[in-house]
Amino acid sequence: MAAYFVANYRITNTEDYKKYGAVVGPTLAPHGAEVLAADPASEPMEGEPCDVTVVIKFPSKEAAKGWYNSPEYQAILPLRTDNSEGAAVLAAGREPPQ
Repeated sequence: MAAYFVANYRITNTEDYKKYGAVVGPTLAPHGAEVLAADPASEPMEGEPCDVTVVIKFPSKEAAKGWYNSPEYQAILPLRTDNSEGAAVLAAGREPPQ
């Protein structure tokens, strides 16, 4: 079943964050990921979300965790987390009713 990595955050250091954007893409493909949304100016509908929203689809939670915990991603993760504030979650997809 598909799984979705959803991040919502505010960039606190634009110059250093740009380094993350330049290198994250190649870490995704080996894990079957598909970027469904990546919006630096997402529009709030409820609550007080941050500006940046990213939604990445993976074939499964295991694939998503494989990407997140991979040495390649862990090496660049601080480029995002040290230069932004926000949250990220992993959510299971839902099978369509039959």
